[in-house]
Amino acid sequence: MEQRVTPRAADAVGAKAATADVTVAKAGGPRGEGAAATGVKGDAGAGAVTGARGEAAGGAPRAGRSGDGPGGGDVRRRVPRTDVLLRDPRLAAAVERLGQAVVKAAVREAQQWARDGRVPPERVPETALGLLPGTASGLRPVINATGVLLHTNLGRAALSDAARQAVAEAAGPTDVELDLTTGVRARRGRSALAALRERVPAAGDVHVVNNGAAALVLAATALAAGKEIVVSRGEMVEIGDGFRLPDLLVSTGARLREVGTTNRTTAADYADAIGPGTGFVLKVHPSNFRITGFTRSAEVGELAGLGVPVVVDIGSGLLAPHPALPEEPDAATQLRAGAALVTASGDKLLGGPQCGLLLGDRDLVRALARHPLARALRVDKLTLAALEATLSGPPTPTARALTADPAGLRARADRLAAELGAHGIDVRAVDSTATVGGGGAPGVELPSVALSLPEPYAAALRTGRLPVVGRLEAGRCLLDLRAVPPADDERLARAVRSAGTEGRRA
Repeated sequence: MEQRVTPRAADAVGAKAATADVTVAKAGGPRGEGAAATGVKGDAGAGAVTGARGEAAGGAPRAGRSGDGPGGGDVRRRVPRTDVLLRDPRLAAAVERLGQAVVKAAVREAQQWARDGRVPPERVPETALGLLPGTASGLRPVINATGVLLHTNLGRAALSDAARQAVAEAAGPTDVELDLTTGVRARRGRSALAALRERVPAAGDVHVVNNGAAALVLAATALAAGKEIVVSRGEMVEIGDGFRLPDLLVSTGARLREVGTTNRTTAADYADAIGPGTGFVLKVHPSNFRITGFTRSAEVGELAGLGVPVVVDIGSGLLAPHPALPEEPDAATQLRAGAALVTASGDKLLGGPQCGLLLGDRDLVRALARHPLARALRVDKLTLAALEATLSGPPTPTARALTADPAGLRARADRLAAELGAHGIDVRAVDSTATVGGGGAPGVELPSVALSLPEPYAAALRTGRLPVVGRLEAGRCLLDLRAVPPADDERLARAVRSAGTEGRRA
């Protein structure tokens, strides 16, 4: 018997995964998506914010030794007071935009820079302005040039412009639970649910919860609390960050009835395990690994006639077959094959916000929606708005990245390399291989093109004013373009030029 499984890479942005003899093709491919999203070959992510702020402040020259002013006076006496600085019109406007606590923190850091001699006292207001974040949130936008389309550490799917606009509009008061025509209460998120039903006509009804794991927890709680869930040993997966499917299911009060073996489970194995205490049969798509060799698994159609509901967790969220991913299961196909319920994530291949999708038998889905736990798992209006725009709007960034033309990627890379090379940067366009990532399409490799830069650019780009996350390969920093929208090419070029300038200064 031959089984191969490829383990996850340890470095989120960089090094290729070591290959074990016993298994895998990880969904993140040769690069994986480890927890150290900000570290490349020992570069500490903790310095990212400080580095970015230092650059934002303009890299002003040092004003001399701490405490030394012109003529030997104490420069610290000339550092402006906090209340004076906060009356500066520019900083006062920033307080309105970001809040006083955020602006005060930047002011105090700028004052300390002046006391330490890093900037002259008269430059403290400008330094504080340069230290301010773009928003009141600590999250920073980045350019994903890793070659992993759905990078877990970078938030998985990037929302479409339509979804972003929908979120902005839904941020204020909305008719999320109100019928404006009649003035009476309406079903929450009815238009988003209608859009999901329209995309999957095979579903009798649909429901949405806050993530994919929650969808499975709701199904297990409602259908199998105190009962058995029959599941193959080969599908007892770990879904990431140490969370294991068996632990998740047992936490609902269900008991697991494991059948078959790691590499082979037949329909007869399931049939032999079904009895009066069976809640449902569970099929789980192993979306973050692949077993090859002497294998067998039962299809949904073989299990649909066993007399109990068949629940299928497809994981990555394809609603219909995709030509680029022929082996990835989709909701429509599983429902037509006889699944009573399909669960999936919204922020993977669907390309939408984080949420959990439940699609299936009308009565079953409505029973789940009325279960008390459903209230604790419900999604907010912003998620509903983004989901509807994802389902009804134009192709998502994920969809565009999946179908990107390699020739088009090559043309973009050649143009960027020529432009950056004209600035004296050591750069060239090279062939690359991208992967889906995000717990989807394990083993699928997508031809791509990358910009190849000297290795020190990796840390400089990560810690720049607009962070760019690439990967390290063969001693070079690669910026893979498949997950970078063409509209971001100029921003990417500016970031590389800035990193090169800072490197020459250093």
